[in-house]
Amino acid sequence: MAIANHFYNQLTRKYVALFGTYFNQIKIKRKDNAGNIVQEMIVPISYAPHQKILARLNQDPNFEAQAITLPRMSFEINAMFYDGERKLAPTRKLIRNVVNDDSGARDYLWVPAPYNIQFSLNIMASYAEDAVKVVEQILPFFNPEFTSTVKLIPDLEPLDIPLVLNDIQNEEIYEGDFLTRRAIMWTLNFTMKAWYFGPAKERQVIKFIQTNISPDLPAGDANNTFNSAVVLQPGMTANNEPTTDPEVTISFSDIDFDDNWATIEYVTDPDTIT
Repeated sequence: MAIANHFYNQLTRKYVALFGTYFNQIKIKRKDNAGNIVQEMIVPISYAPHQKILARLNQDPNFEAQAITLPRMSFEINAMFYDGERKLAPTRKLIRNVVNDDSGARDYLWVPAPYNIQFSLNIMASYAEDAVKVVEQILPFFNPEFTSTVKLIPDLEPLDIPLVLNDIQNEEIYEGDFLTRRAIMWTLNFTMKAWYFGPAKERQVIKFIQTNISPDLPAGDANNTFNSAVVLQPGMTANNEPTTDPEVTISFSDIDFDDNWATIEYVTDPDTIT
């Protein structure tokens, strides 16, 4: 079975952390009538449904619960779905910068699967002014997307992860008697264009290719005699300079994948190749 082996790249966890990082330093400032700042605070953010936070608030209408106060933000994943428009050729491989010291083999991964993750960011406040202060610090950065370059897999090149702002909704939650706390809530819905990688695999690096040619006899003949050979190999001088001259290159076995080499292609007598 294709998924018989266990692997875990922690990608969903990384995407959640990335989303929360975008909004974890938003501040609001309250001023008096003279324009002097009387209060400044960082708006807390957590991964939780907004219903849970509002329920905690309603349990303490006298502001005695120090852990839950407004304004506050929460976010959660609402859905995930495959994005066929970003599909890559499934036969492509991504080479990791990991080398097996004993065999010289390198790690690789197949191209990732594109998935869209839908996030909702809930901004809750007791005062409408506090809520819009938070919203206005977010909107200018999304036109309608904000892209971050993220290192998702160790020893693999970072990838661009766009976050798209889809729509904005606001409502005033006020139910019950006069002791029930009012909450102004703005909901911003986002789509993160994510990638999901499979397990890492290992494969030997091919350094030398030889194709023997016999123009006269049919292929597969046991008596076939090859009169020429096409050779393809890396080329590098003893001074670590790339070269396409087979006469000045060092042995291909001494050239590593990450060295500064060029490609040598030449035709020769197959009997001279050792």
